Amino acid sequence: MITHFSKLTLQTVSIQGVHQVYADRLGFPISSQSDKQITFQVTPDFRLTFVEVYEPISPAHIAFQVPYSLFHESAKKIKESGLLIVRWEDGHDIDEEKGRLNLYFRDGDGNLLEIIAHEYVSEEVVEPSTPLHVLYLREVGCPVESVPVFTQWLKSNLSMKTYEDGDIFNFVISGTAHIVATWKNRPWIPIAMKALPPKMHVTFGTPDQTFLQKVRRRFEKSNVLFHSDAQELTFVKKGYSFSVIHTPEFAPDIPSKLQLPLSIST
Repeated sequence: MITHFSKLTLQTVSIQGVHQVYADRLGFPISSQSDKQITFQVTPDFRLTFVEVYEPISPAHIAFQVPYSLFHESAKKIKESGLLIVRWEDGHDIDEEKGRLNLYFRDGDGNLLEIIAHEYVSEEVVEPSTPLHVLYLREVGCPVESVPVFTQWLKSNLSMKTYEDGDIFNFVISGTAHIVATWKNRPWIPIAMKALPPKMHVTFGTPDQTFLQKVRRRFEKSNVLFHSDAQELTFVKKGYSFSVIHTPEFAPDIPSKLQLPLSIST
């Protein structure tokens, strides 16, 4: 099964601006940097990369999971950073509902970032990283024309799961990785930001080599175009670039130890 997001690559119009936001203000460690690209080692198992382009970009939505007990420390760090905090219509910024806390903010490219915490997530399994206390990247938003079609494809080909299937919004889940499938005409809350499909590359991680082989056979049977080697399989779906990569260092029982729903492989 897919256990986590291993890497996410986004576009930017300014590497210097990305450095100021993520390194200087949020304290994300830099693993590599050049004139046109910068990569942050956000956690031991997740890297965030920005590639500079000279073209208009569509903002992405991503969410970092943080410990419930440390959420307000993370939120304080963001508020002290000077970054734009996104507020709801009634003026509040931290939203709380049924053991869930979250806060939205934006970077220099307009990406809608989020920290989110759930009371049910075990805090003894993964060591928090960065001054934001990030446990893992939880969500990547994918606006699409048809949420049911995209959802079913992810479930059928990548063995991802859903709590329930909606027509305009869905969490498609495997391990700690949540793809937020949303209809393109449904704005991102809380500021009604237009859900334009961003150009990005999403890399899923799996410690199970046989799962990677299983996906390869499914693609071959369904005539899905892909590129692969022994460690990685890359493909495009609904305009999004994806990879599934073998990550043998990632313990396969982490999602279940975190007490995450839908974390048991079928």
